[in-house]
Amino acid sequence: MRYPRCVARLAVGLVLVLVTAVGCSGSGGDGAEPARTDPPASSRADGGSPSATTLAPSPTPADPVSLPALIQREHRGSDLRLGAVRVRTDAYTQYAVTYRSNGLKISGILNVPTGKGPFPALVLAHGYIDPDVYATGQGMPREQDLLARNGYVVLHTDYRNHAGSDDDPDNDVNLRLGYTEDVIAAVHALRSAARPDVDDDRIGLMGRSMGGGVVYNTLVVAPGLVDAAVVFAPVSSRPEQNIDHFQRSEGDPLVAEIEAAHGTPEENPEFWRQVSPITYVDRVTEPLLVHHGTADDTCPLGWTRTTVAAFEAAGKDVELRTYRGEGHTFGPRWPDSMAATTAFFERHLR
Repeated sequence: MRYPRCVARLAVGLVLVLVTAVGCSGSGGDGAEPARTDPPASSRADGGSPSATTLAPSPTPADPVSLPALIQREHRGSDLRLGAVRVRTDAYTQYAVTYRSNGLKISGILNVPTGKGPFPALVLAHGYIDPDVYATGQGMPREQDLLARNGYVVLHTDYRNHAGSDDDPDNDVNLRLGYTEDVIAAVHALRSAARPDVDDDRIGLMGRSMGGGVVYNTLVVAPGLVDAAVVFAPVSSRPEQNIDHFQRSEGDPLVAEIEAAHGTPEENPEFWRQVSPITYVDRVTEPLLVHHGTADDTCPLGWTRTTVAAFEAAGKDVELRTYRGEGHTFGPRWPDSMAATTAFFERHLR
């Protein structure tokens, strides 16, 4: 069904790998759309398979814990299983679900709109919540509800080590790159399920905070996997900044474990370059919308401006909307941000 489109997109994806991002420039405005270059067509780089991604050539990884290593990996997602009904409304039904991510069982929730499909689908990547207290589907309940009411199937992944998911004991020391695998696998699991209520040729991503960083990683690891992406109040695209801001400042002992395993940025700069999605923005083929509040003291707006500038310098289709006075979780301007989000997905997924 998708093969002609896939072949055309894959050819573009191979060219994109040769493009190198240069320079930085600012972007912003209170909800204003910046000037940007029209993007090349994205590539659905799955070789015609609903459960594996074949990606364009990439740098040889210096470390198996790196984005180049994930780029070279064959990612598999399958066995999407619906469990008990958790919520039933006039607009959608919410199910507990599990799926397989490169061999691990991952839990989550699935909102399926009422009515005749197939519907476009969105995979949601939540922000940081301590796995010891996390409950399945936690993190973006407002978004899950609103998007389903607007006619989207919504798969919210719990990630590994959360709720009913399998354990990955090395994930934290390995900079939580496993969450990126779980988001990629969620998309493949939706496709391989061949559900009549899911249009598997219209899938997008949305992430908040840490989940925004997971979306950045997904876009560079698997160009062409989805059609569009939105992030809210994302973390830095340089993991060492996140570690300094969130963990080192709190005296988290995990920092010492990470640096014992991989070295400090000063000792091993190549490792830190290879785990930073900003290094590989030239690979991205999907349009990206970024929302950020000017009063966000959890994830500084400056991080996002730097990331967006790198996307712009690489000629990517990126839009930054800032919201004066809004903090990390969004309050009064949340309806405005979601109106922009649904309009964005309407353009790119309908």
